[in-house]
Amino acid sequence: MLVKRVLVAGGGTAGWMAAAALAHKFAGTPLAIMLVESAEIGTVGVGEATIPHIRHFNATLGIDEAEFLAATKGTYKLGIEFADWGRIGDSYIHPFAEFGAPIAGVPFHHQWLAQGGAGAFEDYSLPIQAARRGRFQRPDGAPYNYAYQFDAGLYARFLRGYAEARGVVRREGRIVDVALDGETGFVRAVTLEGGEALEADLFLDCSGFRGLLIEQALHAGYEEWTHWLPCDRAIAIPCANRGPLAPYTRAAAQQSGWIWRIPLQHRTGNGHVYASGFTGDEAALDILLAQLPAEPLAEPNRLRFVTGKRRSQWLGNTVAIGLASGFLEPLESTSIHLIQVAIGRLLDLFPTHDWDPLDAQEFNRLMALDYERVRDFLILHYHCQQRDDSEFWRHCRAMALPDSLAYKLALFRERGVVVQYREGTFLEPSWLAVYLGQHVVPRHPDPRAGGKGMAAALAAMRAQVAAAAEAMPRHEAALGLVA
Repeated sequence: MLVKRVLVAGGGTAGWMAAAALAHKFAGTPLAIMLVESAEIGTVGVGEATIPHIRHFNATLGIDEAEFLAATKGTYKLGIEFADWGRIGDSYIHPFAEFGAPIAGVPFHHQWLAQGGAGAFEDYSLPIQAARRGRFQRPDGAPYNYAYQFDAGLYARFLRGYAEARGVVRREGRIVDVALDGETGFVRAVTLEGGEALEADLFLDCSGFRGLLIEQALHAGYEEWTHWLPCDRAIAIPCANRGPLAPYTRAAAQQSGWIWRIPLQHRTGNGHVYASGFTGDEAALDILLAQLPAEPLAEPNRLRFVTGKRRSQWLGNTVAIGLASGFLEPLESTSIHLIQVAIGRLLDLFPTHDWDPLDAQEFNRLMALDYERVRDFLILHYHCQQRDDSEFWRHCRAMALPDSLAYKLALFRERGVVVQYREGTFLEPSWLAVYLGQHVVPRHPDPRAGGKGMAAALAAMRAQVAAAAEAMPRHEAALGLVA
């Protein structure tokens, strides 16, 4: 028998995504879902860019894309532009698509390398060429994917309406105490500020960085990764829109971190992620303000974080989701994705009253892999660069790597092979975008690459991609904002 009562501690994106998914999955069953949040406690709410997996989440819930985009002031996203990462002056886009196509059984990047890099690598990517032109069109069978850029606060509000319409009960209140069972160590109840105790069988900790249940009550422990990812602070400021809405997110490297820019329908999200060990808070704010494309719409929102993850994200009858489970900086827009992954894992392993410990063990194993493989991909950006303009970049280039990343990097540098895993968010095209975008070139590409007529074939491929991109409608037209 499945558990009958679920209490979600905390709202925001994580809480309402979890509540909405549970309400959909268990529609027509006796499962009771309650979400407790306090309007007095703010949410981080600056994660506004996603990766394509969010489309599957919305589609599973039966959410109409046009309705979702209108409610969240969303835009389409074809990739992420990385400016000044490999070297100052560089610009490359990480798309959600393959580059080119295999030729004569040889991976495309090897054929491209054999021709001495005929054209830019991104010339063989339709979504990149569309993004560079400010254009967008749904794939409709074409070999590329897309994601969204949206207001995370509005998304949480949208999902709240969805969840409440399907029976989720919201309780307003601040949780001030957590009661544990003396025999099992499980959470028995949470107590609100007014003294009311709320009991449940399964608790989802969506309380943000503080980890009210998973850490403060259950002491899960935290595995810190700041020795690999030294950025530990961020400043976020929205500003007015100026110019066309770009169908991509921008991440521009700075002397001690990077600045994001995310265009939405009603504003542009901006933020500076930086390492406090290499620059001061006021200097970081000055850098961000100097690069705002238009007038600010709010006061700066300052965040402090410690990169890493809980040692156990499912402990007893409590599952941590979102920031309560860990934090990986938003460089590759994975925050909402990791929420989605945790929800999916929980639904796959949803507990019964027997509380088989293997459920939690498998959940923790899989989530650890997800976090570690996203971590490695983020480290790659910082480590594989040739910048020498600040101590921060020299530090990142010299740091020792996790064994898992060192192996992947060594194999690509030697033979141009991208190591593949069964579990993991980022596939071969993502790794190729960063490797080649940041000048990591294999010493010994595939010896089968090249041959007569290859240069002409690549030129024809580039022309075909450019023509297809030019034929797409403008991004604003695809959104229905202009005729």
